[in-house]
Amino acid sequence: MLRTHYVNQLSVEMNGQEVTLAGWAHEVRETSNITFLLLRDQTGVVQVVGKTGAVDDSIIKSLSVPKESVLRVVGTVSANPEAKKGFEIIPKSVENLNPLQDKIPFEVTGKVPAEIDVRLNYRYIDLRRSGPTAVFKIQSTILGAFREYLSKAGFQEIRTPSIIAEASEGGSDLFSVKYFERDAYLAQSPQLYKQLAVIGGMDKVMMVVPVFRAEKSNTTYHITESTQMDIEMGFAGPDDAIKVLNETVIYMLKQVRKKNSEEFEQFGEKLKIPKIKTVTYSDAITALKKKGYEIEFGHDISRDHEQGLQKLYGDAVVVTNFPASIRAFYSMPMESSPELTNSYDFIYKGLEICSGAQRIHKPELLVRSLEKKGLNPKDFESYISAFKYGAPPHAGWSIGLERFTMQVVGVQNIREASLFPRDRNRLSP
Repeated sequence: MLRTHYVNQLSVEMNGQEVTLAGWAHEVRETSNITFLLLRDQTGVVQVVGKTGAVDDSIIKSLSVPKESVLRVVGTVSANPEAKKGFEIIPKSVENLNPLQDKIPFEVTGKVPAEIDVRLNYRYIDLRRSGPTAVFKIQSTILGAFREYLSKAGFQEIRTPSIIAEASEGGSDLFSVKYFERDAYLAQSPQLYKQLAVIGGMDKVMMVVPVFRAEKSNTTYHITESTQMDIEMGFAGPDDAIKVLNETVIYMLKQVRKKNSEEFEQFGEKLKIPKIKTVTYSDAITALKKKGYEIEFGHDISRDHEQGLQKLYGDAVVVTNFPASIRAFYSMPMESSPELTNSYDFIYKGLEICSGAQRIHKPELLVRSLEKKGLNPKDFESYISAFKYGAPPHAGWSIGLERFTMQVVGVQNIREASLFPRDRNRLSP
């Protein structure tokens, strides 16, 4: 047996009990008659102490290993008020499970900073650090809370294809692939397929899917492969979808605050649950202009503008009714103002983390919208055809998991929130 306990399962009440631990040598410190080894596993760090006269010399020697050596330690829990945890481990045997064959590329304890590209080149080492570990534990909570809340709200989880025959949202930011004798693409979005599921009668669907965008950008908030948390609702309008969006975001944040308080200590502040404000695109543009931002009606909201909206309205802002000219072809025009759409973005801490809309469910409107975007309706014949057989009004949205995680924990680069990120220059590990 390689271990009987994780570090976080140990306690001072176990004084005198023999345990078997497994992990990495976090730090080693030697004095004239004592060797201290800090052993780290995924749950924490515990001190292992070898004292001359109390422990065999061979065992003390086995504690003197390079940092990040992977070890199995059999020992006894010993109460010690001076130890950080109130106890330490007195070793009976120490086994080096796989001696290091190369130098660790950077300091895992974090005492010496390392460049992000170096860390990502050795991501499997970087993940041993407490910061990245905390990020992905929080991200796991976000994913679990997304599924939990929507499942309780009656949403069914589905899977959609990542290989598609035509652009999901139009545009040229596509990765092409050879699909046997045909050309195909990696999906920019599950958009069209989740709509088809609703048209098929599934009514309320959710999904967690990878998406791929060949954007030639080198920003701190874009990556080429990301994960989307999507929903689609049948017999629903924009207000229905926005209500579910707001409730889902708040539930995810509350679960992080509840389950990840220890991890959140890594980032130096407590997670606040924001009050969500709603503002129309027109009013947002007017407010930004009054504050001196350069923006005109019909312009998309830039990163700078998103930060401006945070200053104006707080950490959580839903912007509604964007102009049709800057939204995807399937966004439903407003009945009272056809130049606007029943679409919306959720901006969290100054960054768009979600986009959504009521969809066009009438084929003749779809054809006109495609043509206005300069797209050929013939390329979307199978999609348009689906709306000829009783397609209900429907709406939905998509949250970018990495962007949301980035904003929740407060890291400055989206690659910190992607386990093995892909960007314009990175294709490994």
